[in-house]
Amino acid sequence: MVTPTIKFTDTKRPEFYKEVRKRVNKYFNDNGISRHANFAMVFKTIFMIALYLVPFALILTSVITSPWLVILMWCIMGFGMAGIGLSVMHDANHGAYSKNQKVNRFVGVILAFCGGFPANWRIQHNVLHHSFTNIEEYDEDIEKGVMRFTPNQRRRKIFKYQIFYAPILYGILTLYWVLIKDYEQLVNYRKKNLLAGQGLTFRSALAQVIFQKVLYFGLILALPIWLLSIPVWTIIVGFIAMHFIAGMALALIFQSAHVLQETEFYVADENGCVDNDWAIHQMKTTSNFARTNIPLTWFIGGLNYQVEHHLFPNICHVHYPAISKIVKATAEEFDVPYHEHKTFAAALKSHFTLLNQLGTGKYDKLHPAT
Repeated sequence: MVTPTIKFTDTKRPEFYKEVRKRVNKYFNDNGISRHANFAMVFKTIFMIALYLVPFALILTSVITSPWLVILMWCIMGFGMAGIGLSVMHDANHGAYSKNQKVNRFVGVILAFCGGFPANWRIQHNVLHHSFTNIEEYDEDIEKGVMRFTPNQRRRKIFKYQIFYAPILYGILTLYWVLIKDYEQLVNYRKKNLLAGQGLTFRSALAQVIFQKVLYFGLILALPIWLLSIPVWTIIVGFIAMHFIAGMALALIFQSAHVLQETEFYVADENGCVDNDWAIHQMKTTSNFARTNIPLTWFIGGLNYQVEHHLFPNICHVHYPAISKIVKATAEEFDVPYHEHKTFAAALKSHFTLLNQLGTGKYDKLHPAT
């Protein structure tokens, strides 16, 4: 199988991206600002890592012995894990954290200490999702399975209940990734010849995944079970709670940006072509939410500014609020869609409404290749 690729065949509307890129570049040049991390980003990095590691240290050192307080520490770790994934690892693996790629790789490796394999993440997210957003059979974030995310996917009877079981599946997202998905992806990416782009062979990637999983489970599960005299069930329940919190946070943030009533879904033709311009495609398939919610923006790494992120994935998220004004104004000038919800709750409502409509067959809008 060849490496998946899409040809965007609409060459009549490149002016929008040229102009918005010129204006964003001018913003950084005029203000003498780096596109990468600043002091605020470094502080956030330290905070999120501490939010993940300090509760674990309190557990390991038996400072906290009450079973329920131990579980509470695991829950706090879940927020730390989500914060690392959304605010730190995400930028680093996009190459947006630093202009030095060695720094990006070093920071990006923190994903391994949360149970994931960085190379797989870069393939799924950077290569497939960002290149082929909401394109059926290309974007893994909307892959078919136990849920129906696009009108092109065949509707099954069970899908009419997906609005109810979706939160459960979202909650086990990272646990499934840690236990199973990384191995499934390695096999899939070998078939699609995607591992070579990360400088890996299947054998070397598999060896790294196995090593990282053994290290992760050894540190996170085996070590506290071995060291502590508290009931083992406390550690198991806490571990699952941590992943449920992190999985729920990650899923809801990303789903609220692409799988909405307002966003569009595409199918490539038999030649792998979509009649769209790449930048316009990103605008049609992506949505912002809660841009004025400063605490939310801080915690989720600016991923409520998904429009800006998809147009400029190599810019650190701390700059998104500023450049969003430029992007929105340029979109309005060129009559290009700029989807957004005023609140996170409104975005969630749109997402779950769409899930219900797709599950019950009440939504069948699809944008084919031509």
